[in-house]
Amino acid sequence: MGSLTGSWMMNLCGGPVCSNQDALSCAFKEVFDSSTCTNHLAATGIGLLLVLALALQLVIKIPNSGGSAQGLVAVGSPLQLAAVVFSGCLGLVYLGLGLSMLGSIFSQDAAAYLPHWWLVTLSQGFSLVLSSFAFSVRPRFLGASFVPLWSILVVVYAAFICCSSVVGIVADKAITIKACLDVLSLPAAFLFLLYGVRCTHDEDGYQATGNALYKPLNTEADGQIADSDTQVTSFAKAGFFSKMSFWWLNHLMKLGYEKPLEDKDMPLLQTTDRAHNQYLMFLEKLNSKQSHSHATPSILWTIVSCHKREIIVSGFFALLKVLTLSTGPLLLKAFINVSVGKGTFKYEGFVLAATMFVCKCCESLSQRQWFFRTRRLGLQVRSFLSAAIYKKQQKLSNSAKMKHSSGQIMNYVTVDAYRIGEFPYWFHQTWTTSVQLCIALAILYNAVGAAAVSSLAVIIITVIGNAPVAKLQHKFQSKLMEAQDVRLKAMSESLVHMKILKLYSWEGHFKKVIEGLREVEYKWLSAFLLRRAYNSFLFWSSPVLVSAATFLTCYLFKIPLDASNVFTTVATLRLVQDPVRTIPDVIAVLIQAKVGFTRISKFLDAPELNGQLRKKYRVGIDYPIVMNSCSFSWDENPSKPTLNNINLVVKAGEKVAICGEVGSGKSTLLAAVLGEVPKT
Repeated sequence: MGSLTGSWMMNLCGGPVCSNQDALSCAFKEVFDSSTCTNHLAATGIGLLLVLALALQLVIKIPNSGGSAQGLVAVGSPLQLAAVVFSGCLGLVYLGLGLSMLGSIFSQDAAAYLPHWWLVTLSQGFSLVLSSFAFSVRPRFLGASFVPLWSILVVVYAAFICCSSVVGIVADKAITIKACLDVLSLPAAFLFLLYGVRCTHDEDGYQATGNALYKPLNTEADGQIADSDTQVTSFAKAGFFSKMSFWWLNHLMKLGYEKPLEDKDMPLLQTTDRAHNQYLMFLEKLNSKQSHSHATPSILWTIVSCHKREIIVSGFFALLKVLTLSTGPLLLKAFINVSVGKGTFKYEGFVLAATMFVCKCCESLSQRQWFFRTRRLGLQVRSFLSAAIYKKQQKLSNSAKMKHSSGQIMNYVTVDAYRIGEFPYWFHQTWTTSVQLCIALAILYNAVGAAAVSSLAVIIITVIGNAPVAKLQHKFQSKLMEAQDVRLKAMSESLVHMKILKLYSWEGHFKKVIEGLREVEYKWLSAFLLRRAYNSFLFWSSPVLVSAATFLTCYLFKIPLDASNVFTTVATLRLVQDPVRTIPDVIAVLIQAKVGFTRISKFLDAPELNGQLRKKYRVGIDYPIVMNSCSFSWDENPSKPTLNNINLVVKAGEKVAICGEVGSGKSTLLAAVLGEVPKT
């Protein structure tokens, strides 16, 4: 029996195992070294057990689940897709490598690979391919415990394979294709583990489906709540990978591909994005700041404190985008050095290509996240500012109503709140532009030396020349908004009193008045846009001036130019163009947001009606309306009361008629009952 086993091991491994060696140390080395036959036999055995167990799971459980084969396979998240695709591709590479080893047996180079080499490679390939298929099957077909349990088993198996390969690499001091595949199998297994952890917390998993028959009957209200919960946007439940890759949009895009989208197809906003909740959060922050400080808190810093986390996260993505974008000229210079034979190591070209690919992926990903998050933040700010303006308009005192007409309030919502909502998208441009310019100048200095100083001088002259124009833009924007308020007030009053205008034939007169107001508004608008055009021309021409100044300085100071620094300089100047050309837009948006914020802050700080003077009616009170020697004044001036020494008692259910001459104070009395006239 011993001779038979030794003969079998000789045929399979090509030599005896642990001959004339210490048994313990030999066993350890043979099991954990990927270049040994014993390790291959152990890995093959474990792999075949996994393949057999997975095949039995699939063959037995899928037919017994009672589900249709049409919905057998489904990829519901980017994490699951990444795990399945990565492991499947890795398994196919294993199979290809194993078949090539097997094919070498029938060639002239028959002794190149012993049987245990192609056996372990094929077994690992089959286990990875079958695992990928099993993890792409819906959890309800295989059971709720399948994904977590098998993900752990796959990780343990991959950890053994990976550690063995690392030991083999260290022992042999050589890296093979199979060793690289073994190391990559561990990240693939960890993707399965992450998916298994997420699957246990998935609300749409097996538990929810299996226990659906045992849920109690819902009432109509519960059904409405459940329907509203299902209609909420999938962004509310999206995970990290789904948010980063915008996977949560797939359902809506598929629906839009199949048919034109309608209102009922659009999902509801998640709770945190709704205007009501945003307004409550704003009020909570404002009240907390008022309780800690006696001074009136700044609305700007209240908004910042409400959304500081989102501002920091979007700022991180903006910085990441600038840094990855700035690597382009440096990688280009390194590529040119490699092409002319100045590389520092053998495979530098491949490393540079991979680095460029990763940098471009990071640049695209960070830019999309930056834009999306700032747009979402802008909509949140705009929504709660509109809600705050609406709530404030209901509590304005009469003196404040004289200063803020209905046309102005309409302008606050439609124009000022909109421009403030657009500002978060441009906010990070204010500092990323400076960072990008500094990095570009540093790269230029590295490429052409002192010639970069001329580029810096041109940029400084351009900025200094734009400073007075920016001040004029701010002035004209303020005048434009004032003229727009006056014009909107006149138009709204004309529309409200259109019947009187028609009766007295005053249409022509009011038309001339509104046209005159339009002329004033047009004058300030044209002045603002002319300065903005000058601003744009100045900054759009600056990249050309920077390029000319840089190369002219190189010519005058006889700075040597070769392919490396010329291409680097051109790429860097291209890098400078985008931030410089966006400066006019950033300045214009900054000015518009500043003017709009000043106007809205002034409105939100306006005096309100005193709510303590009027108590709400409660059931059971005999006299819901009682006035005892009260004086009221629209101007809040005690010396000139509109109504003086008023006594009024109204019983519950009593009908009271208020009669009097025109201008005697009937409407003022009713307004006083409603609490809209200050009690002096």
